[in-house]
Amino acid sequence: MKAAVSLLVISLFVAVALGQDRPTVTAQPNTVFVGADGKFEANPDTALVQFDISAQEDNSRAAYDRASKQAEQVRQILRSNGIEPTAAQLGYFSIEPVYDYKQAKRKLVAYRVDAKVSLKLKDFTKIAPIVQQLSDGDITDQQSIAYTLDDIDAAKTKAVEDAYRRARASAEAVARAGGRTLGELSYASVDTIENVRPMPMPMARMSAMAQAAPAPTEEFSPQTTSVTAHVNATFTLK
Repeated sequence: MKAAVSLLVISLFVAVALGQDRPTVTAQPNTVFVGADGKFEANPDTALVQFDISAQEDNSRAAYDRASKQAEQVRQILRSNGIEPTAAQLGYFSIEPVYDYKQAKRKLVAYRVDAKVSLKLKDFTKIAPIVQQLSDGDITDQQSIAYTLDDIDAAKTKAVEDAYRRARASAEAVARAGGRTLGELSYASVDTIENVRPMPMPMARMSAMAQAAPAPTEEFSPQTTSVTAHVNATFTLK
């Protein structure tokens, strides 16, 4: 009976120590309540290539036509790499006047067309040729590549499994210390935290002279994505 009382006190203490952000569990006799954190490092499965299309001319029609020509170059580059243009997403498009504010009265000097394009790639081998062709085609001044994890569910499962293993190991240690045997799982709650923000890698325009040298990202691996989970569990004691 003393062992059961001791385990009940330990269970209540652990529940309080978890803090207010954890679920409140009423400890029952002959049970042990534990909490543990788990983690899984996942390799990214998606590359996000982002670039801009910009054109500035004396009048709006000329700026629009030039931007249209650049967009067609982009479509051709995608097709040459086995990618349908519909896979690219247009996130922003604008036609705006450009003014000269050096004088007291502003002066209209040009029109500018800007478009932001993003492309998700599962095949990482296509990144380098697409980026190089965009640079060679004088289409964009700014490019960036970010790696992220689209299939997050599998990583969550791995993190939860790791947290549960740790929780059960703690519960077994408590049971052994009290001279008891750990029984079945009677309650569990799970919280997961996803750290899957894309990590951008800006890329400047590459000149023809630099083609012979290794790319700045050569032989480096994409940054892994960390998924963590917290498991609270109550086990019976035999």
